Amino acid sequence: MNAALLVIDMQNDYLYEKRKEQFSYDTPALTAAVNALIHQYAEAGSDVIYIRHIIQNLPTNRLLFGYSLAGTEGAELYSGLDIVSKYTFDKLFGDALTNRHLLQLVREKGYDALHLCGLDECGCVTSTALGAAKRGITAKILRSGTASVFPEAKIAKAHARLEKASIAFI
Repeated sequence: MNAALLVIDMQNDYLYEKRKEQFSYDTPALTAAVNALIHQYAEAGSDVIYIRHIIQNLPTNRLLFGYSLAGTEGAELYSGLDIVSKYTFDKLFGDALTNRHLLQLVREKGYDALHLCGLDECGCVTSTALGAAKRGITAKILRSGTASVFPEAKIAKAHARLEKASIAFI
């Protein structure tokens, strides 16, 4: 199988000690799980692709969001994340495949599937999986490498949307 691993939004603003309280992920556990997946896929010869969520660094966005702002330390990939490839893409929207350069790479490489991990299971991971399905690309979410800060009701709703789109958790 020619699958690529997409590591989504594993950035400083969500994981490092200076993050906002709302991002209450278990950084050590999540990072260890994602790094294990990165090495598993890389050793199997699969491409590992890193995705960063970037918000334009405008005064209104600094007030509204205050995280993932272009050009800031917080928008960079988390320092505890193992980097094993040159593939890093930025996205402005939840669905990483809205980045045309990423979509072009996926099509050129002819991946059978995209295996997704990272943050947030109910946000950009779900959006990217649904975006893949919409484009006829198989996507699977790796349970061991995702996390969410959302309430169980929102997680259940996201899972229902994924199930309806035939997106599996592995």
